[in-house]
Amino acid sequence: MERRTIGAAALETGAVGLGCMPMSWAYSASQQRGDRSLRTVHAALDAGSTLLDTADMYGPFTNELLVGRVLKERRRDAFVSTKVGLLVGDQHVVANGRPGYVKRACDASLRRLQTDVIDLYQLHRADPEVPVEETWGAMAELVGAGKVRALGLSAVGARASRRSGAHLYEGTIRQLERVQQVFPVSAVQAELSVWSPEALERLLPWCAARGVGFLAAMPLGNGFLSGTLTPGQGFEPDDVRARHPRFTAEMMAANQPVVAGLRRIAERHGPDTTPAQVALAWVLSRGRHVVAVPGAKRERWAVENADAVRLALSARDVAEVAGLPPARGSWD
Repeated sequence: MERRTIGAAALETGAVGLGCMPMSWAYSASQQRGDRSLRTVHAALDAGSTLLDTADMYGPFTNELLVGRVLKERRRDAFVSTKVGLLVGDQHVVANGRPGYVKRACDASLRRLQTDVIDLYQLHRADPEVPVEETWGAMAELVGAGKVRALGLSAVGARASRRSGAHLYEGTIRQLERVQQVFPVSAVQAELSVWSPEALERLLPWCAARGVGFLAAMPLGNGFLSGTLTPGQGFEPDDVRARHPRFTAEMMAANQPVVAGLRRIAERHGPDTTPAQVALAWVLSRGRHVVAVPGAKRERWAVENADAVRLALSARDVAEVAGLPPARGSWD
């Protein structure tokens, strides 16, 4: 697989990674299978998707344990990215960016992952009660201690800023500029897909101008852009899409033209090309500093996603994607 370099630490990883969260968190617990998930991670590594993206809160903890079972056998094949800063309570998720907690959480993640170093350690969310510089400074000390190789910041939840009228990633950029003064940012993880292109306006250029890698989260729009979901199919209560405004039966029907457009482009590239691969190829075409991190629970999807690196979109393809109708359904 094509290799791409992540940020200041110049760490290399496959252009398409594997988001491990769906195997343990947010997507229908009844469909989660430990053995199947292990096979999926192995299949991704075999296909060159070396970046395994997880977090201590997924499960919580069970996702790191799952990844650790694979790393015990194949540490040299993997680029390990995990996150810190969120705790799962009885009814809600809370941030904790206290330096002492960050250091203890890192040690716990290392044990669960069965490794002695984390390639990319991401701040999942900034704690509003702790100056982000203090949290970042504690993370930087972990690099100095040899427990972590590079630092990143996750901005996947930045949609909340849109409700206040501010630009979607304005707060994220301010955080990045603050922590960059403490220790180099190697990567930013944020949502980027055909139906959620907001990062293109400010965040992606900010990263490109500073040599910061960009991990494109949810590049398949929570599975919608794969074309495998049907309007009105319904989701189990513990599936995040059951509460997502774009996954109501009405909005899924209204957004079918987006999938139809991806399918038309796929058909021009041959019968084996899928809408999901077109969606991923579009994300990868946004810059050499971009790594796509689609989630997958099954081997076939992990392999299909990895094969997207072989797809070279033409100028016509890119223009057609740009002309697709904007997605309907908003959190606002």
